[in-house]
Amino acid sequence: MLKKRKLGNQGLEVSELGLGCMGMSQSYGAPNDTESIATIHRAIELGITFFDTAEVYGPYTNERLLGGALKGKREKVIVATKFGFNLVDGKIQGVNSHPEHIRQVVDESLQRLGIDYIDLLYQHRVDPAVPIEDVVEAMSQLIKEGKVRFLGLSEAGEETIRRAHRVHPISVLQSEYSLWERNLEDRIIPLLQELNIGLVPFCPLGRGFLTGTVKRAEDYPEGDFRRGDPRFQGENFDSNMRVASVIQEIAKNKNATPAQIALAWLLHKGKSIVPIPGTKRRTYLEENVNATTLTLSEKEMKTLDDSLPYGIVSGCRYNQQHMGLIDR
Repeated sequence: MLKKRKLGNQGLEVSELGLGCMGMSQSYGAPNDTESIATIHRAIELGITFFDTAEVYGPYTNERLLGGALKGKREKVIVATKFGFNLVDGKIQGVNSHPEHIRQVVDESLQRLGIDYIDLLYQHRVDPAVPIEDVVEAMSQLIKEGKVRFLGLSEAGEETIRRAHRVHPISVLQSEYSLWERNLEDRIIPLLQELNIGLVPFCPLGRGFLTGTVKRAEDYPEGDFRRGDPRFQGENFDSNMRVASVIQEIAKNKNATPAQIALAWLLHKGKSIVPIPGTKRRTYLEENVNATTLTLSEKEMKTLDDSLPYGIVSGCRYNQQHMGLIDR
């Protein structure tokens, strides 16, 4: 069974590896609800207690899928979901963190998930039109009402994190972090350590690059997120595949998969870090869970650190529109 890790100092404890559920409903190929539900059930059997979703995934369908899969298993799991986008006819039309909108989204998320409370509620993206103090005050009111237990932020910058934490303790920051994307190391991670805030890295496998199994952007079907990802396009793709080969060599020497090395590296980076690799297939889930048994030596960690420094990856991690939503 997986070990537990504490996120923040408010009592949130989860399995050392979580499960990102977004790809079960969107972004990475056609959904397969039957296999996705089987994957969620298998995750619980393997000791995963931490499941990540959001209203915007689908939109809406991912919360329903997760909620249905967790029927009869609620007491075994920690459910995290997010608000923060303005959805019109199923399309994102900017961000929205007005207090009345937060309350509406939470009530609707509870209904879709079929649960009485949300364990961890994130602001999905920072809304520059609403002071973070007002956002966190509205979120903390939901704790008082018993609808939410712990608070988190996603892709928030230093100033936002500090201001939010003054209003009510923030337990978790969720952000992209991996051997592939190390932009948090200079300023954000030291701040999280200072404030005792946990880190939940999404895309811990570099959107697939760290597994060695990715294809060029044009080889993915319409609707797949990777078709529009700059790192999968043209010369960026060629360069990034060369970079990713470093991790494949280490994996061979450890008799492990590249994905397992990437996850083990994250797990060795700190006890308050809980990656949430996403998958909708049991085979990949089991491979990911086995990463928790890998031990990397100081020399191996240094080799990985030195071989994949910040800035070595070619291309932005999002297109210009999506990059504009990140609070850095």
